[in-house]
Amino acid sequence: MAVNKPGTLIRMGVLALLWGSSFLWIKIALTGLSPVQITLTRTALGAAVLVALVYWSKQRLPRDRASWLHLGFAAFFGSAVPFALFALGEQTVDSGVAGVLNATTPLWALGIGLALGTERQRNPARFLGLALGFAGVLLIFAPWQKAGLAGWGALACLAAAASYAVSYAYVGRKVSGRGLTPMQISSSQLVAAAGMTALVVPVAGAQPVHLSWQPLVAVAILGVFGTGVAFVLNYRVIEDEGATNATMVGYLLPVVSVLLGALFLGEALNLRVVLGMVIVLVGVALTRKQPATAIVPVVEERVAEKATTLK
Repeated sequence: MAVNKPGTLIRMGVLALLWGSSFLWIKIALTGLSPVQITLTRTALGAAVLVALVYWSKQRLPRDRASWLHLGFAAFFGSAVPFALFALGEQTVDSGVAGVLNATTPLWALGIGLALGTERQRNPARFLGLALGFAGVLLIFAPWQKAGLAGWGALACLAAAASYAVSYAYVGRKVSGRGLTPMQISSSQLVAAAGMTALVVPVAGAQPVHLSWQPLVAVAILGVFGTGVAFVLNYRVIEDEGATNATMVGYLLPVVSVLLGALFLGEALNLRVVLGMVIVLVGVALTRKQPATAIVPVVEERVAEKATTLK
């Protein structure tokens, strides 16, 4: 299904740049802040942007306890944990590699769906895509080589991608259909994630802060633009073209992260990693392939929407 509006193409390009550059900003922020400090600042700034927009648009945050319990679970796996794991992983892994491993989220989502029995589209192309995608991950890790990436940093990034998938599955089953708008869900999730991370700071985030303009600017951009503004742009793309077309942005993120890492951080364009990235993206494309005659239920469209908006 083609994207029809020129304005949407521009918004999708900006969105890919904002999300794809997140890994660059994390790398720069790590020069002065710890992973937990980055996570707290990112979630707090993103929450501030979205909460302001929620009330500006005459909406409000949920008030019932049940919604907050569900959103708290989604916040833990969809924001607090993956944000921290990506920052932790990038202490030893290039920002471009982190962006490539982030692209495995749809593979994890499909695997979880198959394990739980909630995945109804079992056409051979999707199984091939799942196998191909994880073959690409194996090529990126290259555990048979001394120069491979089979270390704790890369594993942290891969775990972060899997954590996103857990959150998407939970949101699709427990949060969708509760009468909350995507803006309410995402803003509440970031508020909850900021609160959770604040509780961890005294234990895991009390390292000295090395104040300089580079990490402070990087984490500010990451929070305000890479988290808050990016979600707003994503909502507009979903409204214009639907959740399925909006997921096309995901194919651009690893390309953006690899190019920015090479241009601004001097990260090497490792041929093996680039080839692994291409294989992963082909696998992801196959996992999203639908039979020509299939009618996608509304609930699956909602899951696709959450998988795009909660990134």
